[in-house]
Order: sequence, then structure tokens, then C-alpha cells
Amino acid sequence: MSSTSQSESGTRHNVVLVSARPDTHRTVGAALANHDVIGLQAVESGIEQAETRLRLDQLAVLIVELDPASSGERAALERVARRAAGKTAIIAIPTTFDPGVARWLLKIKVGDFLTKPVATADLVRTVTRAITGSEEGHPAEARIHAFMPASGGVGATTLAVESAFVLAGEQGRKPESTCIVDLNFQYGACADYLDVEPQLELDEIEQRPERLDRQLLEVMLAHHPSGISVIAAPPTPLEMRSFDPLLVTRLLDLVSAYFDDVVIDLPRTWFQWTEHVLRGCDRLFIVAEMTVPGIRHAQRLIRAVDERTEGQVNLEVVINRFEQRMFDSGLTRADLQRALNGVSMGVIANNYRLVREAIDRGVPLEKVRKGNDVTLGLRKILTTGAGANAGPQESRPLGFIARRLFARPAA
Repeated sequence: MSSTSQSESGTRHNVVLVSARPDTHRTVGAALANHDVIGLQAVESGIEQAETRLRLDQLAVLIVELDPASSGERAALERVARRAAGKTAIIAIPTTFDPGVARWLLKIKVGDFLTKPVATADLVRTVTRAITGSEEGHPAEARIHAFMPASGGVGATTLAVESAFVLAGEQGRKPESTCIVDLNFQYGACADYLDVEPQLELDEIEQRPERLDRQLLEVMLAHHPSGISVIAAPPTPLEMRSFDPLLVTRLLDLVSAYFDDVVIDLPRTWFQWTEHVLRGCDRLFIVAEMTVPGIRHAQRLIRAVDERTEGQVNLEVVINRFEQRMFDSGLTRADLQRALNGVSMGVIANNYRLVREAIDRGVPLEKVRKGNDVTLGLRKILTTGAGANAGPQESRPLGFIARRLFARPAA
């Protein structure tokens, strides 16, 4: 028996709910009852008791409610997750939720998780995405790319916005499946770059993050004429606010359930929630400029990210506004690669006039000039990895300026 079966209405996908709580069975049963393609089975016990009875090869989706405080239930879910890898999508519903639980669920590679109280729309969408992803060979989770500036004014927001257009333009993708999330709540500029009004009202959800559901998310989305969605709050330059990590985690969890590609514009400042965001990214791009101080800032940030995330983040460096002229005594690509000590590196050409015009018009760079060098470089980085732009490392004497990078370690 496979994870699907035939019914009068067509293919049915087997979904099992493991929970010892009757209210959860009622909620999930009511949410999925009217979906002909879903065959829901109930196991009224905890995961620790049900573990050995689960036939994962017969399931499309396994929904597990568990108590994260129970070491037995955590161990049982970890074992089930290892068995299910590549076969069955797992959706966890922890009875209590905090950033530590989120980190643990990501670590054991649970496909998705929902926080209580579970919204019907979120549950249906999450189960549907899990089924579609496993059936069509696409990941059940969104592709999440984050851009973080190593120092001020390096163009990280520009690259984040243009990356969204590049990802949305990939073959077989629709712009409506891409979302930009501006997490720079104090000085965010994504909405301004795209000439849209920021709609994220943080005051409405700050005290009750669990209120965030599909309907509220729709209200808080801004839409660019291209079809790309934008989540941004009105900037508050006179007020630096730090939010509960649960709010940011819940927001990104919801966005990733409804979009195929998510691009995050991160602030330079490190907040309580920064580490949780980084751990949830597929790729983190640290954006730096081509100067000695700029590379030193990148070196420090690389070390900080590695230290705080225990090396679990897929980290790459993008050198923005890269220029290399013949007989130039400045930094070369080889100098930069050597200074970054093996971290994957890509470069983006310096084309300030083009970028300025695109920002002023609120349009993609390709709308201003098709086939421009900035978009081509960014597309290469996104599709083949930043290292594809790094080029071979040269073995040569250091130039005068380059020696500054190696004269002393960056503090």
C-alpha cells in the first residue's frame, strides 16, 4: 500500500493525526473533513506510544501533537523523523511553543509546525502544501533567502529586492508566489524601493502573535504591480523596538506556508530574533563593499554568525559594486577570496546609475535595461551559488592595499 489510494473522486492521500487530546482531534477532523483528496486517520495516543505502530510508507502526511517538555515524546519524534526522511512529511503541533522549540524542530528536520490554537486555514494550507510538495517533487517549504549587510550603505536592500524579481522570473514560477519580507522595522526601505505602501501593523499583533493567520496576513500584504508581495511595516526612525522572537518566527512561518520563494531583508543590528531567522534560512548572503574596512566588517560578521548558529547556516558573501580595472593597485578578487578564508563569494558589478533609476521608478532593473550586468551577476549567484563568481584563487604577492587585510586580524 502506498501513501495514496483511489476513491470515487480520484486520488486520496493518507494523513494520520497522532494526539492524546480530544480537542485536537475535533479541530483537525473538522478542518479536513470536507477535502475529498485527504483520507484522515486518527491515533488517539501520544507519539511515544504510537511510534512503533506507524507505517510511514503508507502515509503522505503525519501530524503529531506533542509536549516539548516530555523527553520521551521528543525522543520518539526524533526517531520517527529519521525514519520518515524523504518518505513522509511531518507536521508538528507542540503544546507549548518558544524559540527553543522552534530551533529543535528545525534541527530534527520536521517538515512544518503549527502553533496552538491551530487556525483551520493554516492547517488546511500546511497539509495541502505537504502533499503537493511530496507528490510533485517540490520542497514543502519555501526557498528562503536572506540578505544581511556587513556595514551600512552596502546595497543589501537593493540586492534583496532584485533577487525577488530574479526568483519570481524563473521558468515555471509566477510572481505571485514570491514575497519580500522587510525585517528592518526601524529603517526598512523595501516598500519605498518598490513604491508600495507598507501594510504590516505590528501594534495589532505584537501582544498576540497567535492571531496571525491567512486572513490577517492577506490584510498586511502590499502588492507590487509585477505580482510580487511585500511585507513591511512603516519605518520608525525615532524608535528602535525589539519584538518577541515568537512574533517574527510566527510571521515567517506563515509566509513560508503560502509562498514558494521568500526573500528577507535583515537589519545590521542583531536582535533577539535574529538567530532564529538565520537558522531558518536556506541561504544567507552577507553583503559587503570592496574596501578594506568593508571586508573586515564581513569577516567579523561571518565569525559572529558561525558562533551564534554553531555553523548551521549556509553562509555566502556577496561583494556589491565590484570593480576591477587593469593596472589598478586596489583589491583584487583573489585578495577578497583569500581574506574570506574559503567562504563562498560572489560579486555584483558596479552600475550605480542603473540601480538609482530602477529605485526611483520602483521597477526591476530588467525593466530599465534588459540583460544588465547587475541582474546577470545576481542571477548567477542565486542559481549556481555565490562561489561560481569567485574565480580561481591566484597565488601572487599581495598588493600594498591588500596587505592591510592580513596585517592584523579583524577584532
